[in-house]
Amino acid sequence: MSQRQVLQVFEQYQRARTQFVQTVAELATRPQNIETLQNAGVMSLLRPLLLDVVPTIQQTSALALGRLANYNDDLAEAVVKGDILPQLVYSLAEQNRFYKKAAAFVLRAVAKHSPQLAQSIVDCGAVDTLVICLEDFDPGVKEAAAWALGYIARHNAELSQAVVDAGAVPLLVLCIQEPEIALKRIAASALSDLSKHSPELAQTVVDAGAIAHLAQMILNPDAKLKRQVLSALSQIAKHSVDLAEMVVEAEIFPVVLTCLKDPDEYVKKNSATLIREIARHTPELSQLIVNAGGVAAVIDCIGNCMGNVRLPGIMMLGYVAAHSENLAMAVIISKGVPQLAICLSEEAEDHIKAAAAWSLGQIGRHTPEHARAVAVANVLPKLLSLYMDTDSSEDLQVKAKKALKNILQKCTHLPALEPLLHDAPPNILKHVVGQFSKVLPHDSKARRLFVTSGGLKKIQEISADPGSPLQEYINTINNCYPEEIVRYYSPGYSQTLLERVDHYQPVV
Repeated sequence: MSQRQVLQVFEQYQRARTQFVQTVAELATRPQNIETLQNAGVMSLLRPLLLDVVPTIQQTSALALGRLANYNDDLAEAVVKGDILPQLVYSLAEQNRFYKKAAAFVLRAVAKHSPQLAQSIVDCGAVDTLVICLEDFDPGVKEAAAWALGYIARHNAELSQAVVDAGAVPLLVLCIQEPEIALKRIAASALSDLSKHSPELAQTVVDAGAIAHLAQMILNPDAKLKRQVLSALSQIAKHSVDLAEMVVEAEIFPVVLTCLKDPDEYVKKNSATLIREIARHTPELSQLIVNAGGVAAVIDCIGNCMGNVRLPGIMMLGYVAAHSENLAMAVIISKGVPQLAICLSEEAEDHIKAAAAWSLGQIGRHTPEHARAVAVANVLPKLLSLYMDTDSSEDLQVKAKKALKNILQKCTHLPALEPLLHDAPPNILKHVVGQFSKVLPHDSKARRLFVTSGGLKKIQEISADPGSPLQEYINTINNCYPEEIVRYYSPGYSQTLLERVDHYQPVV
């Protein structure tokens, strides 16, 4: 065989390898092909091609493996069991930028599925190599490495600590200062994933100077970057008062409030989440938000969106109101109660209704004035209905019941209470009747209205155990009226009167 023929054979072999990896990489983009590729044993065929002498074949085989591993945890597990990870880690350090990106993609695809698979990435020494890639000259390599590190860190505190220990945080903070928007996004996302598990991890991110750089990007025109920036600040602020104060000191107010009007729903949601995480810590932080116009801005945001986008804003109002009478009144003055009442009525998801019920309970529990503001929005019958509805989730029933009790125990606005006399079960009814027993002895106008509206008649129809709190409340109410009036409205009184007619002997 001539030298020319030998070269032709090698060329054919290279073309065949190239065509094979390119075809597999293309087929792996379509879910319907995955099972067939898996059954054909494609993993074991791709592995030796990671060591191919031709760089494009190496890169394309890594890309194909990444696409397969990304599809499900079984295929990701096959990458681990196929002893492919050590080769990828070696190549990350030694190969060109195209291969590095492909190799980092495979590591990310494996790590995303479970803590166990992410741990296998850590165990093979990949984290240290990925951190080195964060210093690469090529922004695409940095981005791929940051993405993989974020996917490892997101699972739990132990995996996040492994990423921190490898020295990733200062380099990720440098990455968010790079000009490339895509790199900024992924680095901010990785910092968010690192911060979320514990105060200690969040403090590590803060100590690297992340807050100031993140705060500067809140008004960046790129919506996807804003999402990640707001998420990272939320994950830092949620852990403690000190961390929340550090975020506030970066002068995020009133700038962050403009994000509540952003056309991107995730930006809206993440900015409301950030405000919620700050508000929940102390009355002072909540007051700062109120002073910046944050409560009114959140209420407007809730009115302009639906579903889960509303949820953090709904909860934020509850956290603010829970701190003090004055803060709860700030929510009332900003027209928060009617907006929460709308959420309670029109939202389909039980967890959102439960949040609205909880927040209304936090607003109404302080004083009769607060309770009245909630009661006049016709919230009480709706809460009662949700509590008694067998289709409501257990959490919704618990939250609705608690909110009802919180509001009822302060409510002296009797017109709002009266409908509950007819519908409430005994465990709620005692709170309703208890409020009437507090108000009626001191209000003659209310006593008269209670008779004409049918309230006194309804009270006589309630059966209560002798000596129970409910019976005591009924006795207190009955003592507000002449005995003959009470007797007149008692069940069976009309029959008694008819019997007296039957036995009455007229004087002739």
